[in-house]
Amino acid sequence: MRRFSDTQIIALLLEHTQWTLLLSLMAFAGGAALGAAVTVMRVAPSRGWNIAGAVYTNLIQSVPLLLLLFLIFFGLPLAGINVDAWMAAIVSLVLFASAFLADIWRGAIEAVSRGQWEASRSMGFGFGLTMRKIILPQALPLIIPPTGNQFIAMLKDSSLVSVIGVWELMFLARTLGNKDFKHMEMLITAALIYWMLSMCLEFIQSRIERHYRTVSH
Repeated sequence: MRRFSDTQIIALLLEHTQWTLLLSLMAFAGGAALGAAVTVMRVAPSRGWNIAGAVYTNLIQSVPLLLLLFLIFFGLPLAGINVDAWMAAIVSLVLFASAFLADIWRGAIEAVSRGQWEASRSMGFGFGLTMRKIILPQALPLIIPPTGNQFIAMLKDSSLVSVIGVWELMFLARTLGNKDFKHMEMLITAALIYWMLSMCLEFIQSRIERHYRTVSH
């Protein structure tokens, strides 16, 4: 059985850390787009759209991410839709992220005083213009902290996709641990990498929060 040198292990860890970040960024971007659409459904004047958005978020949030991953990876082929492990991972993370982001953003929007909506209607503003010009600028400082926390949580949750064979950081740590019989060493190394990534993201988030606090004042 081939053994890897320390230099090769470091190179592999760096490469698959990049894959983990790429997977998280792609899934978060997709989740943000879908979550924005669901948020509009939740706050739209139409009761039908409200109910549809609520059903979606409640359904996705009630299903564990690992189960959702299995349903997509093993279930879609049974319906004649072939997906590889990478695509199943992205779709699962997008769906999961969108439901939580939609709830976060809905809560922030609803925290804005109803008087703002009434004032905009009295000025003849429609729903879309009111959201863009009045509500979202006030809701943004409330949106940023939990949104950043959700991305960090999703970065860590992305390790679950290793169970279907996606080559990311967790999968590599398990593979190298099995190959070189250094299970605990590789798992601790992976934990430290996740910790460093989380610390960097928390630092970036704190800077963004500080910027918007300064602007709002």
